[in-house]
Parts: sequence; C-alpha cells; structure tokens
Amino acid sequence: MIALRTVQMKPDEHVDESVTTLEDLRGDLALRYKRTATGGASVDPAIVESDMAALDRDGYVIWENLLSAEDCRQIRDVVWPWLGHTGRNSFEGRRTQRIYSVLSRTRVCDGLADHPRVLAVLDRLLMPNYLLSALQAINIQPGEAAQLAHHDDGFYPVPRPREPLAAATIWAIDDFTADNGATVLYPGSHRWGKRRPRPDDPSMPVVMPAGSCVFFVGTLWHGGGGNTTSRDRLAVTAQYCEPWLRPMEAYTLSISRDIAREVSDDIRRMLGYSIHPPFVGAVDGLHPLRLLDEP
Repeated sequence: MIALRTVQMKPDEHVDESVTTLEDLRGDLALRYKRTATGGASVDPAIVESDMAALDRDGYVIWENLLSAEDCRQIRDVVWPWLGHTGRNSFEGRRTQRIYSVLSRTRVCDGLADHPRVLAVLDRLLMPNYLLSALQAINIQPGEAAQLAHHDDGFYPVPRPREPLAAATIWAIDDFTADNGATVLYPGSHRWGKRRPRPDDPSMPVVMPAGSCVFFVGTLWHGGGGNTTSRDRLAVTAQYCEPWLRPMEAYTLSISRDIAREVSDDIRRMLGYSIHPPFVGAVDGLHPLRLLDEP
C-alpha cells in the first residue's frame, strides 16, 4: 500500500482528509471528477462471466450479429470514400487500405468503440480508466497475402508469459470467410512464452457474418488472412490498452476538444480525458476534463 503524504494543491483545491491511499482515489485529487461505471455495467453479469471464461481458455470470444445490416451499410457508406492508398509495407498490406483516426472523421463508428458488450469485458480485463489505443477501418482487397502473425501488445517490452496489457475487437462490416481475409487466430496462444507460431500450431479463420465481432486479448497471436476472392473485405478494429501505457494513436492531438465534448462519456474517458490515480494523465496538475470546461 502506497500512502499519499504530501500533495501540492492549487488555492481552490480540496482533498478529503479520508483519502490516504491510491486505492481510495476515484477521480482527480480535488475530487471534482469521480470515476463512474461504464456502459458495460448494463450487461448481464452471467454473460460477462461466460465471455471471460472463453477469453481465459481460448484468448478470444466471438459475438455474432451485434450490428444490423443497416448499421453495416451506414458504416460502409461513410468510410468507403476515405479508402484510398494501400499499405506502406507487407504488415500494413500492399493490397490493404486503412483509415486511421476514424474518430476524428465521423461518429458512425462510435457505437463500436463503446459497445456495452465490449466495455463489460474490458472492465474485468483491464484496470479502470483503460484507454482507446486505436480505431481503424481496414479493407482487405482481392489478391492480398496473409499478414505476418503477431500479438497486439507485442510492442510493449514486457516479457511473456504474462497477463495481457491490451485487447482488441475486429468488427465484420462484410462477411468474414475463410478465403476473403478473415482474421486467423491461434487459440490458446495467449498463454505462450517467448515463441512465435510454428507450422504445426492449430489456427483458425474467424468465419462470421457481417455485424459480428471478435474480441481477443493482446497476447493472442493472430493475423489478417489472405484474400483469394474477387471481393473486398471491410472491417473496423478498436484496440484498447492499460491506462498507464502509451496508446498507438495520440488522440489528445488528433481529436479536437469540440469532438471530445461531442462523444460519449466512455469514449471521452478512453481518449485520455481521465486520470490513472493519482497523477497519470494530469494537465498542469489538474484533471484533463477541466480543459473541456473552458470555452
């Protein structure tokens, strides 16, 4: 237990004298902004327990038909005009189109980033005030080769085996099939130590209808599949990380304050308008939400 002994406060600040440990803190030091339950609190705990059991066993869970056909059509119509250049290397995909910083362009994908089913699992998997690390649209075109297998929190230099530092969702805007670029997973690989997938390791394509979502932990090995069909395969991925880590996308730079005021409380928190107690994420020693109180 780490005790807070000396805190330098602004003249108008006040800290309740009962706040003496890190575990007591639920918001900023002045207690103006307190941590509240996320949208995941609305999900039946029995459903969340089942999801967590699947993640513990396999490293992933698939949720079918969370989006309607109309939801997928709207997303496709909005993001399609922004799909232009293909990847700069084989990992991004020479025949794969990506849209970064989707949140800075449109609100049409917000409901994927803060979907209650996703938040309910993240609330159990990661520490409070976890962050959104990336939100991208990914379109795999015909002729694309399979992506190099990787795990999403592999760029954090913490040796395996370990608990995941991040998690990801991939939302099927088009049907995912075994031959159109469906994500390939290595079930159980989240428990591996320091080794890459071998040819004899069991793998599986995530075959699921449009509107479905696969959620997996950051230690699970996976990669985009090859597309041998004549049709594109569109998806949206949202990735999340622990609140004390640096996200992949610097949202406090790419997202304006006007947009931050417009999005949901959960997305705003995940963009970095939150505190990992007692100090991580502060702006001039104060809670970042104060920036949104300014004109």
